[in-house]
Amino acid sequence: MAYQVNADGCVACGACQFVCPASCVSEVDGGIRIIDEPACTDCGSCVDACPANCIFQV
Repeated sequence: MAYQVNADGCVACGACQFVCPASCVSEVDGGIRIIDEPACTDCGSCVDACPANCIFQV
C-alpha cells in the first residue's frame, strides 16, 4: 500500500526523510514532501517519525 503526505499538515521538519531506509521521501516547494511509491518498502518508518501525524496509508 502506498503512503501519502497531507500537504496542509506538513511542518517541513524533515523527520520522514531522515528515517526512510529507501530514501523515497523528497521535498517539493520548500516543504511539502512526496513519497516515491515504487521505491517505498511500506515499512511505516515515516508514519512513526512524523510529529504532525500527516502521513497516511492509502
